[in-house]
Amino acid sequence: MTSRGSFQAYDSRAWSPLTSARYFLFLHTGDYGALYWLDGELDNHTLPCTLHLSQGGGKVGTQLSASRFVTNIKEKQNVTFRSLLNECALLVAMLELNHELSKLFNELWDADVNRFVPGKDYTIDLQEKAGFVQQGSGVARDSASEPLFRYVNEERLKSIKTFAAFVSLLDNYETSTGVAEVVTPQEMAENNRFLDAILETEVMKLTHQYLVRKNWSKPSLNDFKSQLYGIWFQLYTRETGKGPDSCGFEHVFVGETKHGKEILGLHNWVQFYLQEKHKQIDYKGYIARRKNSRPDEDDQVLSLQFSWKGLVKPVGSTFIGVSPEFEFALYTIIFLQSQEKVTREMVQIEEYELQIVVYRHGKYIGTAYPVLLSSNNEDLY
Repeated sequence: MTSRGSFQAYDSRAWSPLTSARYFLFLHTGDYGALYWLDGELDNHTLPCTLHLSQGGGKVGTQLSASRFVTNIKEKQNVTFRSLLNECALLVAMLELNHELSKLFNELWDADVNRFVPGKDYTIDLQEKAGFVQQGSGVARDSASEPLFRYVNEERLKSIKTFAAFVSLLDNYETSTGVAEVVTPQEMAENNRFLDAILETEVMKLTHQYLVRKNWSKPSLNDFKSQLYGIWFQLYTRETGKGPDSCGFEHVFVGETKHGKEILGLHNWVQFYLQEKHKQIDYKGYIARRKNSRPDEDDQVLSLQFSWKGLVKPVGSTFIGVSPEFEFALYTIIFLQSQEKVTREMVQIEEYELQIVVYRHGKYIGTAYPVLLSSNNEDLY
């Protein structure tokens, strides 16, 4: 097996004492393992069967039913053994470190002069580890009696052009899906001011140069700005028949609620801080890493649990302290490199081994977030 991810498949007739199922498969991904087995008689033809996820596989303490490394295929019907192998092979490929993007993203990290420095520009109080909460629950044990953010240098938020323009966008949206958005001329002007501001930064200049070399963007800065506007700000419909009610920017950076039952998106530290400051977010605790039981308060990628608008987000991952242009750059690059509905790239940025995840909604960004691979739970987007 490789260190990043691999799988092995067996015909269980050779292992009959272990299972009555015809076939089973062990999927190994770094620190995690998952055992799958198939009910039903399978050969090279498509026959009815059910794929199950074993609750007993993997290392001790791993929550396999929500492993971030395993695609949600535990209840897939009418699969063949061959299609299962193909799917797992694709998953293994996704878990290989992307050296090209790692190099680029580290260049962007170094160029991000607007990034807030932990312990200087902000301080956080992680407190205790959050408990397990089902998606859709409105109740969670509060493992943090104090806010996550103890201090943020608001003068920097106001004085740095990209941050100031970003903050002006956060109150432009109706956060409930199914409620049509109305974009006013003032809000369109604010969107354009924000894009103008980030396009002046070295981070976005490097991003544009890379995308042009890949032929994913045009050389013209105006064309690139229009491309970014469409990807991030073009409204689309999340709920059929309800009218345009969402966009990539709203979902990723502002956050949404669905049917008053679950939180979607909200993967941005500035929005988190401002909502927490106004008593709209209640931080519930951190999500522990497997290799390190407690995150460090200087870490700039965290997995958190919190409540917002009367709902609980069991796990939400976010960069901390980075500039909005840095996040725009990473997610835009991942989005443009593939036409797949979901793209996951494993990268190394500084000391952080991450999976950057981007979901498409047609021609637009559906959601995007970082996954800290040493965490022990799965982000619920």
